[in-house]
Amino acid sequence: WAAALTLPGGKRRTLYGRTRQDVSSRLNAALRDRDLGIPATPQRNTVGQFIRVWLEDSARPTIRPRTFERYEGLVNNHIVPAIGSRPLNRLSPQDVQSLYTEKLRSGLSARSVEHLHAVLRRALGQALKWGLVARNVATLVDVPRPSRKEIRPLSPDQARLLLETVRGIRLEALYVVCLTVGLRQGEALGLRWEDVDLDAGTLQVRHALQRIDGAYQLVEPKTNRSRRTLALPETAILALSEHLTLQLDEKSQAGPLWEDWGLVFATPYGKPLNRHTVTRDFQALLEQAGLPRQRYHDLRHTCASLLLAQNVQPRDVMEVLGHSQISLTMNTYSHVMPPALRNAANRIDDILAG
Repeated sequence: WAAALTLPGGKRRTLYGRTRQDVSSRLNAALRDRDLGIPATPQRNTVGQFIRVWLEDSARPTIRPRTFERYEGLVNNHIVPAIGSRPLNRLSPQDVQSLYTEKLRSGLSARSVEHLHAVLRRALGQALKWGLVARNVATLVDVPRPSRKEIRPLSPDQARLLLETVRGIRLEALYVVCLTVGLRQGEALGLRWEDVDLDAGTLQVRHALQRIDGAYQLVEPKTNRSRRTLALPETAILALSEHLTLQLDEKSQAGPLWEDWGLVFATPYGKPLNRHTVTRDFQALLEQAGLPRQRYHDLRHTCASLLLAQNVQPRDVMEVLGHSQISLTMNTYSHVMPPALRNAANRIDDILAG
């Protein structure tokens, strides 16, 4: 059995089925799509086919390499196996909602499902721009809200103990810099000597180190705000000066084996440091000092917390950390605001008491 209908522009579309009822159902669906303005996308254009094209043609040129790797993993491991065979123009909000529900039941965290949703929403948004769908169904579903992980930065006493523990080790300056100016790990590992001015006491964040397809690369910082110039505390200046002397000795001993990346923090042969090795060594140092286990990123949180506890204005902390919005700083570190807020409350008392 066959049925035909006229599409906008005068084109004809023919539908086929084994029975009259089958082809009648297909015709009714096609008429509904035509009236809703849904493009007549061929049935063979599936979600899986489209989203892989989107990854290469739209996502890859516009996002950071490591972000692309995360997108690709979410697509290949979760989206395509679950809904990849669905015709793109037949994907419904119910399909997407069922995908999220099933992933939560299978043990995927709410945070990962939120990332999954972000990828699917962005991809279907592009499909809408390209005229392949009439609506972005990912915007019509409820997304699970992940619970915010409690940030547990080091206290001032714990931070001092950590500095005592790392004193004299080869990468002492790495921990001192991250703790005192709040660099992200990739920013610290991608820092080059040409970005550091010890005489002026400043450093510039211009790159981050990432491993892409098995090779280390210096890439652009996370956001435009991440490109920043920071004033170094005297503690960091002294640590970096000693580290430079150490590295020059290592370069002399390595001779022709030295690989000149120009990195501040490198292996004894000048090569980039592996971030997983750095994190493992950091956690071993915490254990040695009798401190609680922390992520390496918690050094950055500790820096922000120490600044806020000293009543440094959130806007200034935002600039130090390279946050793109003040709300990110305020929301992330609201738990360490009380000292500053208590100071403000005391000032109100002073005013009212005359």
